[in-house]
Amino acid sequence: MKFLVINGPNLNLLGRREPDIYGGETYARLEELIRDTCLREGVEVEVFQSNHEGAIVDRIQQALDAVDGIVINPAAYTHTSVAILDALKAVAIPAVEVHLSDVRSREAFRQVSYPGMACVRTFMGLGFEGYRQAILFLKDYLAQRGGGACSTVSW
Repeated sequence: MKFLVINGPNLNLLGRREPDIYGGETYARLEELIRDTCLREGVEVEVFQSNHEGAIVDRIQQALDAVDGIVINPAAYTHTSVAILDALKAVAIPAVEVHLSDVRSREAFRQVSYPGMACVRTFMGLGFEGYRQAILFLKDYLAQRGGGACSTVSW
């Protein structure tokens, strides 16, 4: 089983960026947690971060027939990117959305998640733990549906 974890804009500045909202842990620590979780679960993982919408769309498209599931934190593109939504829909790879903060309790413009419309579940407001839970959920989701080995799963 192979997962792609995608992180959007400004997540590379974790630990420095608004620690009252996003916590004091660094992006390197987040990558370590993701890799450790996947290793323990027997899941191969690639972690990708970009501040550029087109690069995220390109990486989603490249995942076609290459990964079994996607964990995505589109960050600010959550609220603006129909392109990321369309890419997720086009590849039809089961995806789980993650947000470090609880976006429901934040500004009004953060209440719509375009990429989330193509995801089977969203974890928010759990900090780094949300990534761990997303990975565990996605592994179980795929196992229940006979997924894995880069199979196409309908949802």
